[in-house]
Amino acid sequence: MNFRSRILGTAALALVATLAPLTANAQSASPAKPAAEAAAVDQRWVWDLTKLFPSDEAWDAERKAVLADLPELAALKGTLGKDAKTMAAAFEKMSDVGRRLERLWVYASTQASTDSRDARNQERASLMRQLGGELGSALAWVDPEVQAIGKEKVESFIKAEPALKNHAFRLRDIIRTAEHTLTPEAEAALAAVSPVLTASGTTYNLLATVDVDWPSIQVDGKDVKLNQIGYAKLREHPDREVRKNAFNTFWTKWKQYENTFGSTLGTRIEAGVANAKLRGYKSAVAASLAGNDIPEEVYRTLVAEANNGLPTLHRYFKLRQKMLKLPDLHYYDIYPALVELGKEYPVDMAGELTLAATRPLGDEYQGMLKQAISERSMHVFPAEGKRSGAYQTGVYGVTPFVFLNHQNNFDSVSTYAHEWGHGMHTALANKNQPFETADYSLFVAEIASITNEILLSDFMLEQAGSKEERLYYLGHALESMRGTFFRQTMFAEFELATHDAVQQGEALSGKKMTEIYCGLLKKYHGADQGVMNIDPAYCQEWAYIPHFYRPFYVYQYATSMAASAYWAEQVETGGEKVREQYLNILRAGGSQYPYQLLKKAGLDMATPAPYQALIKRMSAIMDEMEKILNDKT
Repeated sequence: MNFRSRILGTAALALVATLAPLTANAQSASPAKPAAEAAAVDQRWVWDLTKLFPSDEAWDAERKAVLADLPELAALKGTLGKDAKTMAAAFEKMSDVGRRLERLWVYASTQASTDSRDARNQERASLMRQLGGELGSALAWVDPEVQAIGKEKVESFIKAEPALKNHAFRLRDIIRTAEHTLTPEAEAALAAVSPVLTASGTTYNLLATVDVDWPSIQVDGKDVKLNQIGYAKLREHPDREVRKNAFNTFWTKWKQYENTFGSTLGTRIEAGVANAKLRGYKSAVAASLAGNDIPEEVYRTLVAEANNGLPTLHRYFKLRQKMLKLPDLHYYDIYPALVELGKEYPVDMAGELTLAATRPLGDEYQGMLKQAISERSMHVFPAEGKRSGAYQTGVYGVTPFVFLNHQNNFDSVSTYAHEWGHGMHTALANKNQPFETADYSLFVAEIASITNEILLSDFMLEQAGSKEERLYYLGHALESMRGTFFRQTMFAEFELATHDAVQQGEALSGKKMTEIYCGLLKKYHGADQGVMNIDPAYCQEWAYIPHFYRPFYVYQYATSMAASAYWAEQVETGGEKVREQYLNILRAGGSQYPYQLLKKAGLDMATPAPYQALIKRMSAIMDEMEKILNDKT
């Protein structure tokens, strides 16, 4: 998951909406290591944040310096229309502050991710939210003023002044969104309160990772704490009774906080709906998609095609039941591997396999990736207070940082390849774009990462030395499609339903969210068709998903899964021209709107075709697995 944000105009708010990165592409994770053990970890696997600031004191000094410079930005108000050079100078000053704030933010957010227990990390996060609010207020006048200057005059300035070249996309985007921009006073007010309105995500993270007294259960004679990390590990346990006990214990604990998590998420949803109404959008989803000029048809077509493809998903569940030799299927039977290989994949091996799998992407990509992973650019292993999951974050001009919770299993290798897909996207965009257009949309971000996962999967299938190993990698690919396409689309439907409820004036409580989510769980998992039993206790899962605090984000995993399947096949079979076409998408950064960028490259995500092709690929994998199973009998 990519979390970089450029700070230009009122885009400052995007940076601080949820300061600390959310769990992405959740992977298996064992209980965290004790602090003493974590401290003994080889420093190669602990990122070096001195690339950003030599000390916490240096970070705080820079924060104060940026804060002191904000009045200078506010003083630019009323000057943009004077002439082209004045406009260029003003936008250059904004860019300078953006670069500085990005560095501050990445330093603070990475610290918060690696140890949520440290009060200093929480304080830095709070200070960054405050700074984001201050910056948003200082720049709230920019969009209305540019819009008042008008399209014709802005275009004449761009033509006359070369220094505006890097800012042209931003300026034209401001003009595009004129009808949804408020008065300078209203924009300033919204900017000032936005950190408060979006702070519920931070509250969720602290409650879920630090404050909840997570229970423990006995597994193989040992106590295992059922926090989010422990649950992620035990849900894959080969013993069905252990999985069932883990699910029952874990979700019972979440049930105790149904009202609290209902309040935190409800507040975030209400803020999104209110913002859409204030800005004149017909819905919260329309407001969210408008930022990157993505047609709402993309979202609606995705949901419709995923629903049309549910028989294929249900076929996978039946195959899973058959391979696991189960009399029936429950929600706690989704995660165990279909085939146990008994192989370990240390982090060094993860790097070697990722490099080997991405050879089709060419020498430039390989060289940049090899250099990046040789530096202290990763935080690799679990530790007390460290968040689960994985993400990539970056600062312009600095090797990207990758956050992992590596286990010696293939899931961790896949996650490694995924996050370095983001890392190379960031590196290629930074190499080919100025700061102002290097940051890419979330809509294309996941394409770079999931394409790497598919390339890895295909590489491992080529190397498989037995039918069992081939079944393992085919099963892993199926599970990736389930988790990335169908599960994320189910989340997207949940977001639609909850936001629609608020827009229609309905009360939205934790209990109501549980009811909505339960209906979706049953639909996607074929409860009415007898495919899978859904225990009502597990319908608390909505409260566990941190992505919901970034509204209308998760659908992009699903669209990207479909797009990545297309691009991986093209790169593997299409030669140098197709490879360069794909890499040019990554090199483009944010210099074009993402939907149009893909469409120009031959992929229209508003049509059913990409999603139908992915579902067809899923069916083909099951055909091969069933053939192997039949040949073995």
